[in-house]
Amino acid sequence: MSNTKLLPLLDPEGSDVAACCPPLTERPLTADEAEKSARMFKALGDPVRLRLFSLVASHEGGEACVCDISDVGVSQPTVSHHLKKLKDAGLLTSERRGTWVYYRVEPSVVAAMGRMLGTLG
Repeated sequence: MSNTKLLPLLDPEGSDVAACCPPLTERPLTADEAEKSARMFKALGDPVRLRLFSLVASHEGGEACVCDISDVGVSQPTVSHHLKKLKDAGLLTSERRGTWVYYRVEPSVVAAMGRMLGTLG
């Protein structure tokens, strides 16, 4: 039995946390682990998406209404498109309340990203 520790990331197909990837310094990633990680990092590779992710993550209470984070220099439909990309990558979860959608960063995803990219040494 291996003592490799897999880090949790959201499974974009569902709402459950799924095992993803070991710290990069522990062992090489498998093709599947690299695919999951690349999807996540690709979603964050766009400056508008990174700003939206940051706005949600830093918002008071850990969640933000789309009405509170839409001022990022692009149109509302474009904001919705980028939020969907972040959600599809497993970085955000959402909940509709009336006419508004509230977004939340999945804490286990942020922790897993940190552990995966942890310091060398």
